[in-house]
Amino acid sequence: MASTQTAKEERIKYMQGDLFTCPGTDSLAHCISEDCHMSAGIAAVFKKKFGGVQELLNQQKKTGDVAILKRDDRYVYYLITKSKYFYKPTYDNLRKSLEAMKIHSLKNAVTRISMPKIGCGLDRLDWNKVSTMLEEVFEDTDVYITVYTL
Repeated sequence: MASTQTAKEERIKYMQGDLFTCPGTDSLAHCISEDCHMSAGIAAVFKKKFGGVQELLNQQKKTGDVAILKRDDRYVYYLITKSKYFYKPTYDNLRKSLEAMKIHSLKNAVTRISMPKIGCGLDRLDWNKVSTMLEEVFEDTDVYITVYTL
């Protein structure tokens, strides 16, 4: 099937640089815990940049869900991959969160999501497994993902 689509865009593309320099129309995504602690890593930057901690807590999302803030013309996705900030996520919980983000993005015509190497910084998941999961989850959609690395 791939041979018939000559100019099919890659589902995941990689950019070197600051995630927050992505186009302002891209939605953003990263991983957090149910307690919305966000005290370290890129989560702390999201917390400072977008605020809304109480707004996120009020959504009462559980592990495997996605909490969402609407900021200007985009959504900011908070993938809830663990219950407490000091726990580590599982691949299963990450997949459930990604599925929840996919459902929201399809309902809300989101076609571009920028993110760091989710789950692979302080959470120590294997990027090879995570990137395969992203491919699988978003495979039959028009959602394209840009992964930023510093």
